[in-house]
Amino acid sequence: MPEPIFPVTEQNSLVVVTTPDEIDVSNAAIFREALLAAAARGLPVVVVDMTSTEFCDSTGLSVLVRALRQARESGGQLRLVVCGPALKRILAVTGVDGMFPVFASLDEALQPT
Repeated sequence: MPEPIFPVTEQNSLVVVTTPDEIDVSNAAIFREALLAAAARGLPVVVVDMTSTEFCDSTGLSVLVRALRQARESGGQLRLVVCGPALKRILAVTGVDGMFPVFASLDEALQPT
């Protein structure tokens, strides 16, 4: 069986969704499914590890924002791990970075707050 494009794992009692190098219209539906699977695990915090992601288009951003709304409605939290300058710029220009707790590393995002 091939490796999933958006693996969902658990670390430190948090759910982690790891994203590939690009998120766009071609894989946004799979991204949404992965975030729904993560939320279905019933843990209050989902971490989206975008360490390897260099590009995210508007469909991927839309998936993130919808997942954030759903997490908040259920009393949960959605955290992003963003390292790359290109992705940081995309998030800043669109204003999405101000909506989420954004961390520079997965280790930081996995810490209790």
